[in-house]
Amino acid sequence: MRIFGPVPSRRLGQSLGLNHIPPKTCTYSCIYCQVGRTNRMTLERQAFYDPHELIYEVEQVVERLKEKEEKVDYLTFVPDGEPTLDINLGLMAELLKPLGIPLAVISNGSLAWREDVRDDLMKFDWVSLKVDSIHKEAWKDTDRPHGKLDLKRIMKGYLEFHEKYENILCTETMLVRKCNDSEESLRETAAFLADLKPDIAYISIPTRPPAEKGVEPADEKALNRAFHLFSEKVNKVELLIGFEGNEFSSSGDAAKDILSITAVHPMRKDQVDKLLKDCGEDWNTVKKLVSEGKILEIPYREKYFYLRSIGTDRK
Repeated sequence: MRIFGPVPSRRLGQSLGLNHIPPKTCTYSCIYCQVGRTNRMTLERQAFYDPHELIYEVEQVVERLKEKEEKVDYLTFVPDGEPTLDINLGLMAELLKPLGIPLAVISNGSLAWREDVRDDLMKFDWVSLKVDSIHKEAWKDTDRPHGKLDLKRIMKGYLEFHEKYENILCTETMLVRKCNDSEESLRETAAFLADLKPDIAYISIPTRPPAEKGVEPADEKALNRAFHLFSEKVNKVELLIGFEGNEFSSSGDAAKDILSITAVHPMRKDQVDKLLKDCGEDWNTVKKLVSEGKILEIPYREKYFYLRSIGTDRK
């Protein structure tokens, strides 16, 4: 059990992380997991630590941060396992409420079919649920779930949760090459997201050493395709590909702005053209970024889009 941060997060601002699950206790053994293979796969909810001890530790850290005038935007449950396996998750959320800091939880969602889990998630201000694929074989290949889990039952739980949940619901889809990045898988996932209606659908790729050798991120063409398919169904879609980007902001430096924006959203050619004009620059700026391999020009549905290359230095 430990508390870490606060760490900067594009999704959550300054996030103070709570690790309340022993590594690696989970319902999945995802092939891309940065924590490694699951060595304790279970569906049984249980108490792992004394929740009151955890709350005390959080209170002490928050007090020290206040003394240093450091801001905390969210207290985030993001452990080395699946957070909803902790039977005290809801209790800890209730005990943390008096601190007045919004609560977030990043879950794989695999236990959302359970009413008690949905009740616990209701106590959070921001919830992220994994939707790597709705295609059964792609789901199994990517997430390697516990044998007793049923994908349709899980997704039904998602829909039941969101019917009553009134705060921010996000989904995250981690795209792995030749696992869940096919057009068939992406279309099925997009169709489900249309029913779920999350506030934001995030699309990500593995950016740290994965659990299994040979795991590679989906390429830029697949990311671009996923972004557009999801955008047809969900109001807000963002890429999380290892870069920090500010959504369509302008610093007056066209190269910097293009790199920032294309880390979050593919940009149409006409959008790039407008940004260049606003900055008083021409297409030589874009040609240089393309020649240096920092962005890619990708055709999609008879239009050209520009996306930051995932093969470049992420520093």
